[in-house]
Amino acid sequence: MIIGIPKEIKQQENRVSLLPSAADQLTRRGHTVLVQKNAGVGSGYPDEDYLEAGAKIAETAEEVFAKADMIVKVKEPLPAEYGLLREGQILFTYLHLAASKSLTEALLKSGVTGIAYETIQVGNRLPLLEPMSEIAGRMSAVMGAYYLAKHNGGNGVLLGGVPGVLPGRVVVLGGGTSGINAARMAVGLGADVTILEVDLERMRFLDITMPGANTLYSNEAHLQELMASIDLLIGAVLVPGAKAPKLITREMLRKMRPGSVLVDIAIDQGGCVETSRPTTHLDPIFVEEGVIHYCVANMPAAYARTATQALTNITYRYVQFLADHGLEKACEKQPALTGGINTRDGKLTCEAVAEAHGM
Repeated sequence: MIIGIPKEIKQQENRVSLLPSAADQLTRRGHTVLVQKNAGVGSGYPDEDYLEAGAKIAETAEEVFAKADMIVKVKEPLPAEYGLLREGQILFTYLHLAASKSLTEALLKSGVTGIAYETIQVGNRLPLLEPMSEIAGRMSAVMGAYYLAKHNGGNGVLLGGVPGVLPGRVVVLGGGTSGINAARMAVGLGADVTILEVDLERMRFLDITMPGANTLYSNEAHLQELMASIDLLIGAVLVPGAKAPKLITREMLRKMRPGSVLVDIAIDQGGCVETSRPTTHLDPIFVEEGVIHYCVANMPAAYARTATQALTNITYRYVQFLADHGLEKACEKQPALTGGINTRDGKLTCEAVAEAHGM
C-alpha cells in the first residue's frame, strides 16, 4: 500500500502523523511511505530522517493525496484539502465530524472512507484519543494557572496559595482521561480541586487514586452552587463521536468572579460551554462575561514532539494493520476499527454524527 503523510495546514499545527521509525517499519513490510516535504519539521523530524527510514519525499500535498491509497493525518482536513480526497481512498485521522457539518458533507461527496481516531473504541476505552487527552488535560491546568496571573488579565490568584492564604479553586467537569490528567496537575500545583462526574464507579476510582481531589456528582444544582467560588473551570466532557453537551450556560458563567479562567478541552467537539468558540495558539483567549476563555482546538500541538511520539505509539499498529490487510480484512481481524469508520462510499456510518447534524 502507498501511505501518504501530508504536512498539517491547520494554524500552528506542528504535529506529524507518523514518526520516521514508523515509516521505517512500514517500508520494511513492503509498503511505500510518501511524506510531504517538511511535514515533520515542526516536531523536530527533518526530511533526512524520513529518507533514511526508506520513505519518499513529495514536494506538494497534491502529489501525496493523488498517489496514496491511505492518507494518515493528525487533524481533520481543511477546505483546501477537501477536493484532494477521492473515492476508494482511506483517510485515517482525528475527524471530529459532529463539530462540522461542512466537513461531513465534503467527506460524503468525496466518497472517501473516513476512519476517525476518536471513535475507535476498545471496551470502554478510546485508545487513540487517550494520549492527546492526557496532554490536553495536563496542559489545561498549566494554561489556566498562567492566565490567572494579573498581568495576563486574570484575577491574580496563585493556584497553590501560600502559607496563611487559601489555594485557588479548580473545578473539572468530567472524570475521564483529560479530566483526571487536569486534576492531577492541579493537585500537583497545590490547588483545591473538585471533579464533577456522573459515573459512580468512576467517582469511586477517582476517590481511591486521587486523595488530593474531591469528587461531586455532576448536576446543574451542584454546578450553580460552585460557580461563584471557582477560579479555574476546566471542561473535560466527552460523549464518544458526538457533539459535547453544553453544561455551562452564559447565565451560569456570569456568577464567576471577573478574571476567572475557563479552559474548554471539549472545544474540538463543539465545546461544553455556551460561550465557547474555537481559538488558535497564536490568539488563544477571549473574554466573555468577565471570564477568560482558553478554547484552542488543537491544544497538544503546543508540545508537538511529545504529542507526535505519543500519537504514533498508539496509531501505528492500526496503520500497519490497514496497510497489511486492507480495510475489510483489517476490520475482521480488529473489530474495533469498524467503530472508527465515519463515512464510506458517500454514506454516513456514525450514528452520533448523524444525530448532531440531523442527517
